[in-house]
Amino acid sequence: MKKFYIIGFVLLLFFDTFGQTFFKLTAISALPFEANISWLLRIFSHGWAYLVMVGYAGAFITWMVLLKKAPVGPAFAASHLQLVTVMLVSVVAFNEQITLTRLLGALSIIVGIVFLALAEQRLHRKSVK
Repeated sequence: MKKFYIIGFVLLLFFDTFGQTFFKLTAISALPFEANISWLLRIFSHGWAYLVMVGYAGAFITWMVLLKKAPVGPAFAASHLQLVTVMLVSVVAFNEQITLTRLLGALSIIVGIVFLALAEQRLHRKSVK
């Protein structure tokens, strides 16, 4: 079961990060923003928009499969780890900077996930006894 969770959450992180990265590439390629049909046509004239859909569909399917087995609290928290992976990919792909605020936010997410996972393990051990 542990292997299922690890593979599932790695897939979820991959698809979420993939979708968010291509979402940004789509937005950049469709600049300048205009609320009209030509802007929408620019969005869908680039392959990035279709990769966004693949990423979101993959994340949705992975999330639904995970929710069948994983405890909801830690699973929901772990799904937010994609904020950290997107930030790291953005540093490499878009030359964005990791500011102190972003670093503290990422560390807070990671610490929160660890605490929830530890609490879930503790509850599981108590229920087994």
